[in-house]
This record gives sequence, C-alpha cells and structure tokens, in this order.
Amino acid sequence: MSQSLMPKIRYNLKIVYHVISELGFTPLNTISFFRGVPIYISQFLKFYLESQKSNRAIAIGNLFPCMIDRYEGAGHITKHYFHQDLWAARKVYQNNPEHHIDVGSRIDGFVSHLLTFRDIEILDVRPMASNVSGMTFRQADLMQSESVPVNICDSLSCLHALEHFGLGRYGDPIDPEGHIKGLTSLTKLLKPGGTLLLSVPIGFERVEFNGHRVFSVETILSLTKSDYDLISFSYIDDNDDFYENYDPAKVPAIIYGCGLFEFKFKK
Repeated sequence: MSQSLMPKIRYNLKIVYHVISELGFTPLNTISFFRGVPIYISQFLKFYLESQKSNRAIAIGNLFPCMIDRYEGAGHITKHYFHQDLWAARKVYQNNPEHHIDVGSRIDGFVSHLLTFRDIEILDVRPMASNVSGMTFRQADLMQSESVPVNICDSLSCLHALEHFGLGRYGDPIDPEGHIKGLTSLTKLLKPGGTLLLSVPIGFERVEFNGHRVFSVETILSLTKSDYDLISFSYIDDNDDFYENYDPAKVPAIIYGCGLFEFKFKK
C-alpha cells in the first residue's frame, strides 16, 4: 500500500469512528471495558479480603466500576487543541492587550488558560451561563455583521471556530458563505493595529458537512490580505506535530491539519 495513502485512510477511519461515537457507541472503550472486567473482579476480591484483616480499612459502601482508565495514558494531548491553545495563550500573554475578545474557542482550554492571568470577553452563537471571575459573555451570531460592534478590542482570537460558521452544527443558520461573513465581523470588532489570532483546519480544501470546512493556507491568506498583515504562521500536521514560525509557502500536503495565523489589522 502506498505510504501517501495512509494519512487519508486514517482520516477516513476517524470519520467512521466519529459517526459511531455520535450514536453513543465507542468501540475502543467497549473493548477496554471487557478487558478490565476480570481484573476488576480480581482486584475487588483482593481488596475485600485484605480489608477484613485491617482495623483501619474503610468499609465498602458502593461499587463504582472504572474499567478503562488503566488502559489510558497519564494525560491526553487533544490533537490540535493542546498546541493551539498554548500557542494562542502565549501570544496574548506576550502582547498584553488592553481588551481581549474570544469568539467560539474552547472554554476548558484556551479561555481557561487566559483566565489565569487576565480578564476576557467571550462571544458565541450558543448561550452560556457562568459566573466565572474575569469572564464576561455576550451571545452573538457573527454571520450577522450589521449587528456587530465596531472597533471595540485591540486583541481577538477565534480558534477552531470559523470553519463551523453556517454549517448548522451549533444551531447557527445555514450559510455557505458563513466563514466569509464571520471573518468580516471579526475585522469589525478589531481596532486599527489590533491582533487577530486565527486557527482553522488546513489541508486540501473541502466542506465536510456539517462538521467543518477545511481550508488551504492560500485561501486564508487571500481572504485576509486586504485587511491584515501576517505576523507569524505555525501549523500542526496530520501526526499532530507542531511546527512554530513556519513559512506558509512551504507547508507540505496535509489531509487534516491546523493552521495558526497571527495577523495585525492594518487599517
């Protein structure tokens, strides 16, 4: 089998696994569960018998089987998000902007990183109830650019979010040009000279409905060239390896990677 076909095969298998998981069935967890059953029974019996010999043992109140944890690593580097969130958080820390707004990024990743050292305002098409200190929230559909306020922040992030605009995945209206309208709204939010941290899937260009779009690097640079200067570019490849401060013209062929763009609004 051609080596060049392997990334595409792995990605197609990933899509199949995703669809099965959406139905509530996770095959790898199921296999790990049944592997863990005899170990669980053996360990329970050992614990019970040993506890009978101890005067200080705590009585068993309920059973709470955890079968699969022993087969997992010490921690998860969640594909694009781990590298992406650290990359963007470090940029914000270094730039130390007056007012940072985030659009649609992970609350339990990038946003939580920022909250350790600064306040942040969140915009998202979905509602959110939270009283987390330092975080304010505004529900907004950025495909409706006429309702977006103008020049309100000097720093803006949109990480792994723009590719979803207009595909209905998150309750947003269907719009084939949702990503273009979303980018227009991001630009409206920024003050002249402000920084935009943008990440999107990169690879051969396509829509995988209704999950996401995948862009070529050239498309993102073309959509932004009239309003922005590119300050830096980094990317994550098909193997989830991170390449920082890379020449965007030299990115090799990718099935599903992640492009990390640092732009300066030049108007």
